[in-house]
Amino acid sequence: MTTKLSDAKKKANKKWNDKNKDKTKIYRYRSSAKKYVRELASKDDLLELKAMIDERLRDSRG
Repeated sequence: MTTKLSDAKKKANKKWNDKNKDKTKIYRYRSSAKKYVRELASKDDLLELKAMIDERLRDSRG
């Protein structure tokens, strides 16, 4: 089911997207990462990602 947006809403969405490019990029990457982990990654892929995440968390502490 698709809903039609009013011209005012389309304009507001475009204005927000243009003003918040970094947020939009983060949302898009986060969504892709979650989909990859949930639906596509093999066990080996998940273990590699877990090691990368653990390393990143260690580096960001202190």
